[in-house]
Amino acid sequence: MKNSTRAFLVVILSGLVWACSKPDENPGDQYFKEGEYTKAAEEYTEKLKFNPTDVRMLYNRGRAHEEQGEFDLAKVDYEKALDLDQNNFQVLLSLANLHHEQKNYNNAMLYASRAEEIPGAPAMASFMKARALQQMGLSDDALKSYGNSIKLDKDFGQAYLNRGFLKIALKKEKSACEDFKLARTLDYPGAEDALDKYCK
Repeated sequence: MKNSTRAFLVVILSGLVWACSKPDENPGDQYFKEGEYTKAAEEYTEKLKFNPTDVRMLYNRGRAHEEQGEFDLAKVDYEKALDLDQNNFQVLLSLANLHHEQKNYNNAMLYASRAEEIPGAPAMASFMKARALQQMGLSDDALKSYGNSIKLDKDFGQAYLNRGFLKIALKKEKSACEDFKLARTLDYPGAEDALDKYCK
């Protein structure tokens, strides 16, 4: 599984927490959990008819659109939700991930940076910033951001693994192998393979 896909899955999980936090409130949440994204989007749209400024429903509908590959519709919902709640790091991270998937790394970095600045933002904000910086060729800044994500969450296996791969590219094999070992200790997928390939 590609690193970008793994990061996307983490964002999905954080989105599901919000989407399913009040399952009795809207049937769309149940449809989303079951992978019925079209029906989920329809339910969220119905709810939005009565409250068009419901940030949670906008976000959830955006997630449903994104799951269907309707990225432009997802972006519209996320941006509208962000206009209503500018310090919502979950919306910011979804926008960062959406832009990253579309290879718009500058925007991905900007949204992740905004999320990172919010008090209480998760380590994922720094991680997503690091991914974007790495894709932009800003390796030193990416290393710092990976380091920040690890500082915020010592059990962030994905951050250790990605930082290790960046260190391999920078010819810092010994340090990379330390990161791979830490990722393996956390049972992060791909860590064992990385150790076998680069750390014999």
